[in-house]
Amino acid sequence: MARITMVKKIKADGSPCRKCNDVSQRLEKEGHWDAIDRVVVADERDPTTEGWLLAKKHRVKAAPFFIVEENGEERVYTVYFLLAREVLQHRVEERDELTELLDANPELDFI
Repeated sequence: MARITMVKKIKADGSPCRKCNDVSQRLEKEGHWDAIDRVVVADERDPTTEGWLLAKKHRVKAAPFFIVEENGEERVYTVYFLLAREVLQHRVEERDELTELLDANPELDFI
């Protein structure tokens, strides 16, 4: 069985990351919150928090992200919809997935 860790960010002013809140709400709305085993914080005010250490280890530069541990292996998901489709077995609208991919990668654009 997969073990899922969600890494959320707390901004320097102490406020939660907007996208992290959006993804948390989506997880709850879609009935997947219980699939998250652990929530870890990357606090911008403290670079030694577990979330920052995990981000560094996995070379992730954006939050939220998910670490899925299964059969002794780790996979990292930086896009919620990929996690939803591949791990949570949730049907994802292609438009929603593309929107999140573009938001996460502003250097990309539609052709």
